[in-house]
This record gives sequence, C-alpha cells and structure tokens, in this order.
Amino acid sequence: MRSLLIYLKDYKKESILAPLFKMLEASFELLVPLVMAAVIDVGIAGEDRSYIIRMCLVLIALGLTGLGCSITAQYFSAKAAAGFGTGVRHALFAHIQSLTFTEMDEIGSSTLITRMTSDINQTQSGVNLVLRLFLRSPFIVFGAMIMAFTVDVQSALIFVVVIPVLSVIVFGVMLITMPLYRNVQSHLDSVLLATRENLTGVRVIRAFNKESEERERFEKENQALTDAQKFVGRISGLMNPLTYITVNGGIIALIYVGALRVDIGDLTQGEVVALINYMSQILVELVKLANLIITVTKAVACGNRIESVLRIRPDMENGSLTWKETHAGLPAVEFSGVSLTYRGAGAESLSDISFSVRKNQTIGIIGGTGSGKSSLVNLIPRFYDADGGQIRIFGNDIRAYDTEDLRAHIGVVPQKAVLFKGTVAENLRWGNESASDEDLYEALEISQAKEFVDKKAGGLDFEIEQGGRNLSGGQKQRLTIARALVRRPDILILDDSASALDYATDAALRNAIRSMKDRPTVFIVSQRASSIQYADKILVLDDGELAGAGTHEELLAGCPAYREIYYSQFPKEAANG
Repeated sequence: MRSLLIYLKDYKKESILAPLFKMLEASFELLVPLVMAAVIDVGIAGEDRSYIIRMCLVLIALGLTGLGCSITAQYFSAKAAAGFGTGVRHALFAHIQSLTFTEMDEIGSSTLITRMTSDINQTQSGVNLVLRLFLRSPFIVFGAMIMAFTVDVQSALIFVVVIPVLSVIVFGVMLITMPLYRNVQSHLDSVLLATRENLTGVRVIRAFNKESEERERFEKENQALTDAQKFVGRISGLMNPLTYITVNGGIIALIYVGALRVDIGDLTQGEVVALINYMSQILVELVKLANLIITVTKAVACGNRIESVLRIRPDMENGSLTWKETHAGLPAVEFSGVSLTYRGAGAESLSDISFSVRKNQTIGIIGGTGSGKSSLVNLIPRFYDADGGQIRIFGNDIRAYDTEDLRAHIGVVPQKAVLFKGTVAENLRWGNESASDEDLYEALEISQAKEFVDKKAGGLDFEIEQGGRNLSGGQKQRLTIARALVRRPDILILDDSASALDYATDAALRNAIRSMKDRPTVFIVSQRASSIQYADKILVLDDGELAGAGTHEELLAGCPAYREIYYSQFPKEAANG
C-alpha cells in the first residue's frame, strides 16, 4: 500500500491542508466544554444574564468557525482522494496493458476487474477518511485528556485508565480483522468470476439447460462471501459496544468522583460538566477512530492487492530493432526448432517446429482441435515467447524487435471477432487512425463486407453496439478482417477468422487478398481444407508437432494426417481416389 502513496504527490497541498483544517476545527471543539463550565459557574451561578448571552455568542462563533474549517477540510481531502484514485486507476490500467498474455492468463480477468473497480474505490475512501480523521481523532482524544488535567488532576486520572483500555480494544480488533478482510476480497473475486462467466456464456448455459446448476454455483460462491463478511462483521461489530461500555464506565466513575469533590469544595459543578464533556468527546472520537481503522484496514488490504499486480514485471523483454532494419530477400518468417509450453501446463503445446516462409506467400495451417494452430500464429506477433528454438522475421531474431513496431506491421484477426461500441469507421480505424474513407471502403471490399455496410443506415457511420451484438457472426468476422487490412500489414494472420462465412464468401475473400496490390505474407488458420488447399504452403499440425509441410498435392501424396482431414471433408474424392 505504501508505494501507492506516490499518486498523492500532485496533491501535497491538499494532503497537508485537509488535516490542518480538521485539527483547527478540533481545537475550537476542545474549547467548548470550558465555555460551558464558565456559563454554569459564572453566568448561571451568579444569575448574570448578559454573561450567559456573551458566552452563548462565543459558542455560536466557535461552532461556525469549526463548520467553516470542516467544510474546507472536506473539500481538500475529497480532491486529494479523487486525484489519488484517478492516478492509481490510470497507472493500473497502463500496467495491465503492458502485461503479456501469459501473465494475464495467470492472474485472470475477473481479478483484474476487481482490482480496477472495487479495490481502487476502497483505497480512495480510505485515503479520504485518513486525511480527515487520522490526525483529528487522536488530537481530540489526547487534547481532551490534557484539557481534563488542566481542570482537575485527580479526576483526570480516570482518563489515563480509560484511554489505554480503549486503545487495546481498537487496535486488537484492527489486527484481527485485517487478514479477514483480505479473505473477503478473495471471495469477491470468485463471485465476480462466476458472474462474468455466466454473462459471457449465457447462450451456452441456456442451450444446455444449465441455469439451475449455475444458480447453485453462484449461490455457493455468494454464500461463501456472505459468511466471510458476516464473520469479520461480527468481530468488527464488537468494537462499538466495547468502546461504549468502557467510556460510559469512565463517565460513571467521573460523575462519582466529581460529586465527591464538588461536595468537599475542590471542584465546581461547571468543571464536572466540562470533564464529562471531554469524556464524551473522547467516546465520539474513538468510535470515529474505530470506524476509520476498519475502513483503513479494508483500504490497506485492497491497496496491497493492487500493489501485488503493479509489482508484476512483464517477463517479455522489449528489443530495439525497427522494421526498417529488416533484410530484404531473406524469409519473411522462419521457425527453427521452436517449442512452447504455457505457464502451468503439464506438457508442451508446440514441439520442435521448423519451417520458412518467403515474402508474399500464403501459408495454410490445419490440424485437429488442440493441435497448436493458434499457439503457432500467436508466436509471430510475439503474444507469447517460445521456450526453445528461434523465430526470425526477415532474418532478425523476433526478440530483437521493438514489440510495438513489430506489431504495427502485423495484422491479426483472432478466432473471436471482437468489435467495440462506436461507428463502423471508428472500429476500422483501430487499424490505422489516419485512414481515409477510400481506404476503409477498399478494406471493406476485400473483406467482402462492403455490400452489407452499404445497406446499413449510415454506412460507415452505422453505430455498432457493444461487442457487435447488432451484427451477425459473419458480419462481425468480415469487419474484423477489414480492420486488419486497413493497417496494410506486411504479415496478415487469419486465425480461423472466416469460420462463420459461407464457402463462396470465403473463397471470394481469399481471392481478393491474393490479388491485393501490396499483397502481404498471409497465414490462414482453418479447420476447412477448402480454405487452405490453394495456399503456397500448408503446415499440418498434430498434437503440437509438425506432421507435414508442402502443397496440397504433396501432402495428399505423403502426409496421412492431411489425407485424413481432407477426405473426411471431401468423401467423394476419397471414393474416386
């Protein structure tokens, strides 16, 4: 949590002025019992009405001045806390963007969402309360005790007994609840994970009639969170009654001792009232301090969780080589003995993969489910780093490239078509912010999306809803392909991104890409043999290994794995063969 406090550096003035104004308010508050004692001992006892009126005006002045100081402190603390939350949120989001896919897979998206929302809100509230009360409450507690000693030393000794007992209660509860609040937040992660999976997979859940099972699962996670919150709540709930019992016991002792000392003439009635007021002030402030400590305990637990994410260092080192330093004439992409094992996996996803691709070639990649097709193409834009072997782009080791510059020249269309809320044009310009409308229409035409975009009201200004839910699967896929083409990439990766297209549209898309003026090097991952059979080279993957590489005719003749896939999709040719 301590390292997060650097995000208060731009609010040093507010962070100093907020507690100062609060302590100024507290100073005026400490004077109130003395004024009340004077009203009782001088004004009421002497029946001096004018003195009572003057002292009442003093009380009003103290109250108004204290109110002004309190409002000012509230303003400064709120400004500093909001700025702190904004700074942490920006830093965390930027850091998450820098994490590799491996680290994101390991942490989990539900955990990152919790850190970005609930945890930051808790830390922001904690900072706000600390700036307002962390100095004010102890100041009044010890200030009231000192003022009590100025009134009567013997009676004030009761304060010396009461305050340590209260401190033990407050800090004991704090030490017990701090790890328990961390446990509560981990249960919150589980609830968010279950909720997120249900919302994203609602169609699958309903298709398989799993609503009741998912409700039970959610209720189980929610009940675990509720039980954890109740348990820590019971312990936290002990704080207020224990502090009230202790302080009220102190007040009883104070009244008893005060009565005896008034009876013998060592104390006045007004001084006894002042002592009781100081004890009441201590009660109120310790209750505030107790609630503050509970909130701060939550905030520290949440801050440590945020800090744990910020401490994660991306394990992928960035290079300095730019695309301009590529070597023309050398293979566009070359794999030499490449292997890949995902973190936490029990076996390799890719083993000893070797092949080379010349510039402007089209490479088809085919294989069974889980054979490693997506894993292979994810290594080209360096979404993951290979564990063994070497990947070269135009003769240079891929690790030597500046990652941002490398990805700027690679267009990736993932398996899942992801679109963002905004117009068609805004989505396409993710590929190239400066692209003209002509560039967008050219990309739409190649991706076979121009026809349906022209039919939409507004054309390029047609508003896409969140996740593209107002488009069909095929329409979303064609727009994501167009978005990659707007970039005019040197390497284009189509990772099973035409699965929702009919055969005719798929064929038209491949022909349009092949006839592009500045034709990129294309990698087509597909389950359809028809989508890759006219590629310059086809890679056949089987259980993470390269089972064959060559043209369609060569593989039919010499690769059993390819023959099995192809003839399963074209059984008539198998019968004729």
